[in-house]
Amino acid sequence: MKKNILKLLTPMNNLPTPTNITFLWNFGSLLMICLINQIMTGLFLAFHYKTDTNLAFQSIINIHRNINFGWLIRSFHANGASMMFITMYIHISRSIYMNSFNLKLTWSIGVFLLLITMMTAFVGYVLPWGQMSFWGATVITNLLSAIPYLGNSIVIWIWGGFSINNATLTRFFSIHFILPFIICLMTFIHLFFLHLTGSNNPLGINSNFDKIMFSPYFIIKDLIGLIIFMWLFFMLTLIFPYLLNDHNNFIMANPMITPNHIQPEWYFLFSYSILRAIPNKLGGVIALLMSILILLILPLLNNKKFLTNKFYPINKIMYWMFIMTFIILTWIGMQPVEYPFIMMGQLFTMIYFSYFILNFYIYKLWDILT
Repeated sequence: MKKNILKLLTPMNNLPTPTNITFLWNFGSLLMICLINQIMTGLFLAFHYKTDTNLAFQSIINIHRNINFGWLIRSFHANGASMMFITMYIHISRSIYMNSFNLKLTWSIGVFLLLITMMTAFVGYVLPWGQMSFWGATVITNLLSAIPYLGNSIVIWIWGGFSINNATLTRFFSIHFILPFIICLMTFIHLFFLHLTGSNNPLGINSNFDKIMFSPYFIIKDLIGLIIFMWLFFMLTLIFPYLLNDHNNFIMANPMITPNHIQPEWYFLFSYSILRAIPNKLGGVIALLMSILILLILPLLNNKKFLTNKFYPINKIMYWMFIMTFIILTWIGMQPVEYPFIMMGQLFTMIYFSYFILNFYIYKLWDILT
């Protein structure tokens, strides 16, 4: 108990850190930079945004054209969300590969952080009030109607009426503004538990006798990672600012005209593919939730000699198959709901979920054979 208290009182710059951690451990600190960027740029955008269905789209145009550096702040915020999800997905995939989920409390808080971040991004995507924003919100909120008995009432309650209207936009803006501060709180809790146990390392072994101070060694490593990240971020923001945007969102929302293909932002496409792969509406909603919540079972299914995949060759192959499955599901989500994309979505949904179960049995088999 006394040791744990001393660990918590240790300043971050004096935190004992495994000597062999690589640049893949930089993405946690990069996520903090992304979060600060989103909060700061979001605050300035909120000064000029109008929560009215007749004015929301015009207020975005006003920010772009009439506010000093408004176009830059908006570009930082919109593309910052994409960079945050890229960083988050790499951070999670590294944790899966290195089996960092064995730090159970840190991992569990991290999964809930992912869920809240996805919710924040979803309600934020509705705010520009473009065609894809409106219809994306209509489709996703309508999924709640699949809940038995209460579904339709919940949807009407969230909308504040019988369709998406001013009340919906105001609520989504309020939620989008408040949730980042909850994310900040949960991030500190995430760091609190990480500080208790210390970081994992590529060898996955207890390296208490091979640690050095976090400062200056890993601060310098983090700074190098930050410079590379900022270069990529500025390239995206200043040279290709609309690369990841949907062209339909440059058209003001019109409830009378439905886009040919409704889809969410690219970082939700893997879950959207899983949703579409299930013919039953309620089953699709459950599969959608489970595509994230299944990460919580990883600490329960794995009990290994080593805390890394380096010593389990079959699991390394399965891991990279899982990453490819994630990328293919993202691509399928961009495609129309027709043959062969429906069958492909169902196939890769099965592969996505089977990874988590098969992983456990292959670890067991490998331990028996070796």
